[in-house]
Amino acid sequence: QVQLVESGGGLVQAGGSLRLSCTVSGRTFSSAYMGWFRQAPGKEREFVACIRWWDASADYADSVKGRFTISRDNAKNTVYLNMNSLKPEDTAHYYCAAGRTGGSRSKDYDYWGQGTQVTVTS
Repeated sequence: QVQLVESGGGLVQAGGSLRLSCTVSGRTFSSAYMGWFRQAPGKEREFVACIRWWDASADYADSVKGRFTISRDNAKNTVYLNMNSLKPEDTAHYYCAAGRTGGSRSKDYDYWGQGTQVTVTS
């Protein structure tokens, strides 16, 4: 069973930075792809970024390109989301997800963490 635990959320001013971490246990081929999603109050969950474990190939939502970077540390079984130049509209609950196939849809992922809150003040 794959388990995901996120950390690193918090309160930051606009223009600031945060780094989210997602530690994966029970990692198998079923978690070949890792993704970050976010959900703001009253809005649908949306794709942020994803990465493929074996070659670190990554993809991003247009809204975060150039500001966010997803990376992974194989030795630590951890995926990171470095968030720079944060904006108030980045405020959301951020979720880590794992799946056999990557993509920008929630249904592409089989396992989800509990999430971590990111709040960006203006």
